[in-house]
Amino acid sequence: MKLLISGIVILFIILPFLIFPQQKEPELVDYAKVTCGAQRTGEYMPLLESKNVAVVANQASLIGTTHLVDTLLSSGIRVVKIFSPEHGFRGNAEAGALIKDGKDSQTGLPVISLYGKHKNPTAEDMAGVDIVVFDLQDVGVRFYTYISTLAYVMESCAENNIPLVVLDRPNPNGFYVDGPVLEPEYSSFVGMHAVPVVYGMTIGEYAQMVNGKKWLTDSLHCDLTVISLKGYSHNMIVKLPVKPSPNLPAWESVYLYPSLAFFEGTVVSVGRGTDLPFQVYGHPDLKTGDFSFTPHRIPGVSEHPKFEGQTCYGQNLTGYARNYKTNPHRLNLSWLIETYRALSPDHPFFNDYFDKLAGTGRLRKQIEEGLSEKEIRASWQNGLEEFEKIRQKYLLYK
Repeated sequence: MKLLISGIVILFIILPFLIFPQQKEPELVDYAKVTCGAQRTGEYMPLLESKNVAVVANQASLIGTTHLVDTLLSSGIRVVKIFSPEHGFRGNAEAGALIKDGKDSQTGLPVISLYGKHKNPTAEDMAGVDIVVFDLQDVGVRFYTYISTLAYVMESCAENNIPLVVLDRPNPNGFYVDGPVLEPEYSSFVGMHAVPVVYGMTIGEYAQMVNGKKWLTDSLHCDLTVISLKGYSHNMIVKLPVKPSPNLPAWESVYLYPSLAFFEGTVVSVGRGTDLPFQVYGHPDLKTGDFSFTPHRIPGVSEHPKFEGQTCYGQNLTGYARNYKTNPHRLNLSWLIETYRALSPDHPFFNDYFDKLAGTGRLRKQIEEGLSEKEIRASWQNGLEEFEKIRQKYLLYK
């Protein structure tokens, strides 16, 4: 009888954990603990020998402290041109800034911008290229444009029968999947495919999904090789050693970016023009926060920030980010909803960019109609469940 009672007690203790699995704490790790694809030179250098190589890269495309392009050149690889994404090859242009073609001052190689009106490498761009190496540090958020650049490069490679080698890098937001799945009518450069805002995949895994789901025009297939990571788990928050873009200077800003970037489609500032971009938010007329900041011009980072020279009131969320172990593994909509309720009576809150960021027109309408965060999140669940089934097929780090 005692054994039976003990068994019943144990069952009642563990039953809630069986029915409601507990989220595993993400692990905050230094980048040095992970071996990125670029470091695994023995896996891809043989593919490049005696070939004319084009490289898609930026300031974060490093092997230790040496740029990938410099490593290739010193190893005798014939690099013939560089393709640069948003923010440029050296990563010194703010979001949305015009990036011009030119020459890299350090190597003399031609640099072709894949931003602005020229997002897709043309047949002329690809002339004389035998193989393309892609090495960009993504942050795992749909509206961060490097996955769109990836898709365009894959398409151009497929059209021109050129193989593509993707050097994988860790996703610092790879420990969860959340947000509305993009609806086709909202497809743009800040969201091309039917994935949630946070999709929980490395850029190498994402490339495999683009191929597998036949998302390239006319269902083209790219000759793709992914050089995988070593020592990486999706449960890691990896601290990036180099800013992936000018306004993501710290791991805290990368962590908060998925939630705070929605404010880019509103009247609210996310701290561009301060030392804490994407770690704070505010507005001159917001009276609910306990923090203030004044945006100012920072050359190459924020040339004309929202509310330049005006004091904004709001919140500093750096402490929230550092509480990552106990925070829910999901987007935080409370900041957006509360700020809308505080400002919308006196200000036009949303702008035309918001629906593109959200990938749907429903989120804006739900907030305007006064739905709670719980009600909004419930409307995402079917889409997220379907995406998770798809995602599992392409994961390299399970």
